[in-house]
Amino acid sequence: MTLTRRALLSATLAFVLSATLALPPCDRDDEDCRDSRMHPDLPALPQGRAELRKYDGEDTNDYWLDQGKEFIKMKFAETLNTKKAKNVILFLGDGMGVTTHSAARNLIGGEEKYFSFEKFPYTGLSKTYSIDRTVPDSANTATAYLCGVKAMYGTIGLSGGVEREDCNATLSAQNQVFSIAKWAMDAGKSAGVVTTTRITHASPAGVYAHIAERDWEDDSEVKASCGAETQVQDIAYQLIHGEVGSKLSLMMGGGKRHFVDSKLYANGTRSDGRNLIDEYQKLSAKNAFVESRTELNNLNLEEVERVLGIFSDSHLKYHLEIDANSRQPTLEEMTRKAIEFLSRNEKGYFIFIEGGRIDTAHHDTYARLALDETVEFSKAIAAARELTSEDDTLIVVTADHSHSFSYSGYPYRGNDIFGRAPATPVDSKPYMTLSYANGPSYETFYDTVNKVRRDPTTIITGDIHDEFPATAPLDYETHGGDDVAVFALGPWSHLFTGVYEQNTIPHMMAYSSCLSDGLTSCSSSNA
Repeated sequence: MTLTRRALLSATLAFVLSATLALPPCDRDDEDCRDSRMHPDLPALPQGRAELRKYDGEDTNDYWLDQGKEFIKMKFAETLNTKKAKNVILFLGDGMGVTTHSAARNLIGGEEKYFSFEKFPYTGLSKTYSIDRTVPDSANTATAYLCGVKAMYGTIGLSGGVEREDCNATLSAQNQVFSIAKWAMDAGKSAGVVTTTRITHASPAGVYAHIAERDWEDDSEVKASCGAETQVQDIAYQLIHGEVGSKLSLMMGGGKRHFVDSKLYANGTRSDGRNLIDEYQKLSAKNAFVESRTELNNLNLEEVERVLGIFSDSHLKYHLEIDANSRQPTLEEMTRKAIEFLSRNEKGYFIFIEGGRIDTAHHDTYARLALDETVEFSKAIAAARELTSEDDTLIVVTADHSHSFSYSGYPYRGNDIFGRAPATPVDSKPYMTLSYANGPSYETFYDTVNKVRRDPTTIITGDIHDEFPATAPLDYETHGGDDVAVFALGPWSHLFTGVYEQNTIPHMMAYSSCLSDGLTSCSSSNA
């Protein structure tokens, strides 16, 4: 389409939409009028696009009838796998609510496409609330889906009676709850954790830490809350010297700053004079440490017993921020290396793999980055499926929570998911397909002096760091409280259907892999 035709189309749409806006409002008791306005007959062509995306046959009944029949045949062909799961892989898309992976399909070809995990045979919904909050955070949710109990907002690896920032309660062994990683290691299996965030961040910390404040990632933060003489050990310390962390076979992510004193490393934030990375290496000559993609790829896994990879001072960069010369491995690359390494154990393994930057992008209303991180997350899952067998490996994919992220406005198929919707609000300014209920972008899109919305199409330019509109002003966008999807493949994956509490997830994984003293597939009469 030429620029002249585009301009003509835009002008035509503007005229039609203006005419629509000129319609008189419906009376409150005129339900027929109100109903028709709720589902408007919008312009036939969305702005800036010559024709709708449509596939051959979609406008025929046979196309959809055959599709339905094929799905039923596929479900009938499935057989229940009740074998013992030798390996368990838990993939966590942090903040990946249903709206996120639904919208992100547009980046892989359209809403009719499927991510790797959306092809898994069994799907359920997880209820994410914490003991004290309707909308949770990544700390208490990690305690739920890894340790099997619900907890208080902001706490990790502690029972539900411990409130956030309770220093004394953190020290009590009676309050500590352990993750499925420990259950696996107790059974002789290997365990590991991989993330694109800091390795000390809330979600990965759920694998190995017990702490009443998710922000206590190093000793400086603990002392600021609990005093200089506190006995509370920070999250980084627990990874290197804790009961669970010290036994993990593989750990990869970011967060170097929390492991090294500021006097020993310019970007370090510790204040106890320690270099925990050096301490880890001194524990054994076979403890490998890598901090670049090249070092990871060149590592001879046959010569080492444990691997610690820390590739940045804080979180890893977003996928769209890295280039060919980046020192940072992708989530897919880390996943491949982790499975290769842990597969050496004949008894099997448990590994937690997090696509953590979906969440951080949403908090900044960076929708473009959030959806791209979802695509990268799917690539890692595809790699895991390629490297393992569903005959003996259970793969579970879920999210810890959703976000206040909206995908709306009656967009046409084929329209740019990051573009405007054909619907136009009563202020005659465009409305974006993607937006947030709250967040830091509020004043970017709303003129607080003149009390009017700004035209979002003049602000969103295609930059990877484009903010998207937020309705209420907050420093950071919030999580959402809706249920999140759970996808499962492999032994006993049929258990993951239905609607259930989030803390049920590790119990079902343990059942499939015979990891506890309670009900498992090895002890159950149903096995």
